[in-house]
Amino acid sequence: MTYVVTDNCVKCKFTDCVTVCPVDCFYEGENMLVIDPEACIDCGVCVPECPAEAISPESPDLVKWVEINREFSKKWPNITKKKNALPEAKEMDGVKNKFEKFFDPRPAKL
Repeated sequence: MTYVVTDNCVKCKFTDCVTVCPVDCFYEGENMLVIDPEACIDCGVCVPECPAEAISPESPDLVKWVEINREFSKKWPNITKKKNALPEAKEMDGVKNKFEKFFDPRPAKL
């Protein structure tokens, strides 16, 4: 089992979670983060750190998110230090279907 970043991270991209990850398994896109499911050790320390509650344990209803996290963790740069959330994070927190509406597949600019 792994943890995955889900829809509510899109256009928020809080990075509190990356500072507590013992295996540095977070990767950064332009407007969200993902977790490498192969590197995640299922410790769950990232879950309470996410202000947007966008990290969940793998489950049958999150198969889509496991695949999204797997795909983009191979394309995006690793992130290990906290950065500022996106400017629109507070207003976008809780908006439904953000992935379909706003997801940007580009890697974060370093």
